[in-house]
Amino acid sequence: MEIQLLLADEADLVLIGAQAILKDRPDWEVIQTARSGGELLDAARRWQPGIILFNEHLDPLIDVLALVERLKQTAPNSRQIVLGNKVDGLLVRDLFVCGVLGYLFTGDDLEDCLIPALTTVMNNRPYLSPTANAEYLVAMKSPLRDWKLDSEARAVLRLLSRGMHINDIAEQLDVPQRRIYWVRQKLRKRFGANTNEHLISMAVAEGFANADT
Repeated sequence: MEIQLLLADEADLVLIGAQAILKDRPDWEVIQTARSGGELLDAARRWQPGIILFNEHLDPLIDVLALVERLKQTAPNSRQIVLGNKVDGLLVRDLFVCGVLGYLFTGDDLEDCLIPALTTVMNNRPYLSPTANAEYLVAMKSPLRDWKLDSEARAVLRLLSRGMHINDIAEQLDVPQRRIYWVRQKLRKRFGANTNEHLISMAVAEGFANADT
């Protein structure tokens, strides 16, 4: 049975490499490639592929968790695999909570991991490449393992990055100020930051601030 695969990455080298690995596998068909979040969503809506493989920093205008959520709405039966170049065990946990089934770290050998990942995920089982698996296990021992980077936390991050004060954020999100203080403290711990400036710089680096989601 031929399974359709949608690939998305801003780097041609990754797309070419993945297609080269799959070229001798007639059971896998790369139906389209994409280089932005918008292209990916449009292709997913059109093709409804068996698997969607995309880079976690595909588009600066949308964070990876928001993109996962949109893909779930656009192509609910497609299985998602995220390709990342910086392993964060807590982010991997958040991705799996949102419905991702696989995570491949670019530092692991794609030639060794891609086919096992696709096969495992098509069987509705989770797959982590070796480095990602190790970081995930470490993260699950963290005191932050039960607090996820949900839509509220990401909204607070975006508003902080725009220079908004706590009282203004609370008013815009229609929640008590103490709730925003609590979320900000959790965010600082999550990103290992001591100040708002440090928090924002870390969040921007990981694609969770200045994102229009």
